[in-house]
Amino acid sequence: MISYDIVIIGGGPAGLAAAVSARKAGIEKILILERDKELGGILNQCIHNGFGLHTFKEELTGPEYAYRFIEQVLEEKIEYKLNTMVMDISADRVVTAMSREDGMYQIQAGAVILAMGCRERPRGALNIPGYRPAGIFSAGTAQRLVNIEGYMPGREVVILGSGDIGLIMARRMTLEGAKVKVVAELLPYSGGLKRNIVQCLDDFGIPLKLSHTVVDIEGKEHVSAVTIAEVGKDMKPIPGTEERYTCDTLLLSCGLIPENELSNKAGIQMNPITSGPIVNESLETNIPGVFACGNVLHVHDLVDYVSEEATKAGANAAKFVQNGSKDTEKGHVVELKATDGARYTVPSTIDVDKMDNLLTVRFRVGAVYKNSFVSVYLDDERIQHLSKRILAPGEMEQVILQKKQLQEKKDLKTITIKIEAE
Repeated sequence: MISYDIVIIGGGPAGLAAAVSARKAGIEKILILERDKELGGILNQCIHNGFGLHTFKEELTGPEYAYRFIEQVLEEKIEYKLNTMVMDISADRVVTAMSREDGMYQIQAGAVILAMGCRERPRGALNIPGYRPAGIFSAGTAQRLVNIEGYMPGREVVILGSGDIGLIMARRMTLEGAKVKVVAELLPYSGGLKRNIVQCLDDFGIPLKLSHTVVDIEGKEHVSAVTIAEVGKDMKPIPGTEERYTCDTLLLSCGLIPENELSNKAGIQMNPITSGPIVNESLETNIPGVFACGNVLHVHDLVDYVSEEATKAGANAAKFVQNGSKDTEKGHVVELKATDGARYTVPSTIDVDKMDNLLTVRFRVGAVYKNSFVSVYLDDERIQHLSKRILAPGEMEQVILQKKQLQEKKDLKTITIKIEAE
């Protein structure tokens, strides 16, 4: 069996950043396994700009951002295998992979970094009534068809869901000459970034209808029309509010799901809210030496945050390989709790003795909050009370914890993050 110090599953933005970080931390034998025919992941089809403002202090397109990291991987001579599917990860970090060239083989890893990204929620999960005609695509599939394959899915478009990919595809289809008639969103708020609503819908005069959903799809062979209706607080359509749009294309942008079949099979504990692994302050899962970062952990809104998180995962995986089992002893472990509007936290637990001097905790809220506060409690003592003009589910939030402050509270059991009105 071949062995590597670190095996990284996924060659997208998370996997690339983790690999570069691990190499800089002194790890020689690193292998990236990527199922696609090239490195870069989803960024290869994201040809719009807006990437890299945090990481490189300049605005790049998706492929440009990916190439900055691919260049570093090539410079560092980090090994990678393309067109390779990972089939299994065992509890003792044996990775089973297969490809056309190498067949099926196993790799013993000193540490594993999960960086598989996420996928779109399919139509089957949405319970939309109507036939199953041609002309219905997920927004990401349409993005790939237009930006990489050079095909136009259609000319008259309705979009269901206001996630970032749907918003960006509303603009992209318009620029390619299609007529985007409406973007309908089931929830009373958009799931995308505010800047995307302004730049992709408002600037092109495309209407966004909140609290609306598709109630009928017409056409047996091909989509010919779509009917949307307003929904009440019970999320059920309100009779008499139907609006019919003739169209030849329906794009679905109804959320992203972390790609965690491998993690589930490996026995990794999962967070039911994020659908990603539960991790500690080192981004390590409940299986020692298995780390997770990027969209496989929780869905990010900015790729810069993915790279930042993956850099940390790479450094911590390197530390695990270098220190071996000496590092497995637990110190003062504290649980993180999200409540009163905060939906989850990453990480879920912190070992105060092992954390960095400053630790970034990321979370999302469950609704839109205006003129409120993000509060952090150490048991019952409030230590942060941050004023926020607006909090929205589409935008990731963060708080920074200080090691010194946590160490001073010797019997600390729980850190709570919540949204407060005052």
